[in-house]
Amino acid sequence: MASQPASSKGAATRELIIDRAYAIASRQGLEGLSIGDLAQAVGMSKSGVFAHFGSREDLQLAVLDEGGRRFGEFVLVPALRKPRGLVRLRAIIDGWFDWVRENQHGCLVMSAISEYDSRPGPLHDAVVARVQRWRSDTTRATQMAIDSGELRADTDPQQISFEIFGIALALHHDTRLFDPKLARTQAERAIERLFAAHSP
Repeated sequence: MASQPASSKGAATRELIIDRAYAIASRQGLEGLSIGDLAQAVGMSKSGVFAHFGSREDLQLAVLDEGGRRFGEFVLVPALRKPRGLVRLRAIIDGWFDWVRENQHGCLVMSAISEYDSRPGPLHDAVVARVQRWRSDTTRATQMAIDSGELRADTDPQQISFEIFGIALALHHDTRLFDPKLARTQAERAIERLFAAHSP
């Protein structure tokens, strides 16, 4: 049997490292990532881990990207299969709320907001870019709902996106701190009030 090409093996090892690092960061935050603990988790030496990432920061950035990728696959890909308009916007929101529920230790990217909101640097910039993409997705979906006549013509899509993000952020925190079922119910009520206020 032919041996696995070095490039394929290297890519598979990198994916394994990122997967384990994602699991650790989901529990402990990106700042809680330790090269030593990660090396032990994947059964490699520290130098072996560093061979795939130039620095701890490069590893953190890769894990943040992985968090965004997983969010996109879980939330956005299914939602984009829905018809344009309020159905798609609701699918994004429902998927987002489900994502919060399904991730036992919380959303890595949303947790990273509180880690890096006041820390200048590449990780701060990466978190900002990720949040801006999410807000852009909900803004665009809101505009489609306006264009289809399902929301009032004078609705500000950026304001709706801002409020949706605020509700999702509150859900993220309350799910971990309090009763998750109550948190979901309250978040859904807030969304319904938001849409009702902009119903034509």
